[in-house]
Amino acid sequence: MKKKLLMLTISSILLTACVTDPNTGQSSISKAAIGGLGGAAVGAGAGTLFGGNDLKNAGFGALAGAAVGAGIGYYMDSQEKEMQQSLQGTGVQVQRTAENTINLTMPDSITFATGKSTLTPQAQTALNTVKTILNQYPDSTIMVTGHTDDVGSDSNNQILSQNRATSVANYLAQQGVNPSRLHKQGMGESQPKVPNTSDMNRAQNRRVELAIVANKNAGAQQGAAPQQQQQSYPQQQPQSYPQQQSYPQQQPQSYPQQQSYPQQQPQGYPQQQGYPQQQPQGYPQQQGYPQQQPQGYPQQQGYPQ
Repeated sequence: MKKKLLMLTISSILLTACVTDPNTGQSSISKAAIGGLGGAAVGAGAGTLFGGNDLKNAGFGALAGAAVGAGIGYYMDSQEKEMQQSLQGTGVQVQRTAENTINLTMPDSITFATGKSTLTPQAQTALNTVKTILNQYPDSTIMVTGHTDDVGSDSNNQILSQNRATSVANYLAQQGVNPSRLHKQGMGESQPKVPNTSDMNRAQNRRVELAIVANKNAGAQQGAAPQQQQQSYPQQQPQSYPQQQSYPQQQPQSYPQQQSYPQQQPQGYPQQQGYPQQQPQGYPQQQGYPQQQPQGYPQQQGYPQ
């Protein structure tokens, strides 16, 4: 039973090992299967360290190791496939190494002008594609390395290669790749791909390489399915209700002031007619009749005595 468990683990890995390259039609052992076999071997060895039944522990260790190794392998297989499909026609070369590393090579001809470290529009277009895939597969680190040919001094080539690596890393960070995943270095002319014996060879040596290395968390979730970016739903704005109609504020009614009638002056009655003052009637003096003298009676006639 215990031997069957170990053999079943190895057989399951081998059944999924053979894959066909969609671009070339060639069959090969997938990196996921290689990772699974490696993980099974490491797990089996680790399992025996727990003591007890070595064969039993080796079986369980193989299962655990195979799951981890196959998960990382599948994770990188998926990422490599997307890189190859998306970067066709851009001039960027995509290669997979046995160390579960995807290597992208950007030749000098599409990346920079001669002796410069400013990215060309063509290079920016290719890097836009790369950053999209890198963000879908976040469980990796990226080492950006600049290289030059042997033309010029060593010191100048070292500075140029460093500046070019920095330009690529900074552009990816500006486009949304987590800066903590990005590392950069310049190698100058110290690591040529081919001997610097011709202009064609020198052109191959002037390059920037991006080494995408899986970390221990790669493929740990959902069978190593790539992380899908969450759909960004438009954020609902709090509903803005129409403001209540602002009725014109009633001003306290201003009644018209009472008519100001002309103030009646106390009626000045016309002064009584000043009739001409009647002078006490001066009656005409009584007619002054001639004062009668006492009548002198004629003395009595004296008679002769």
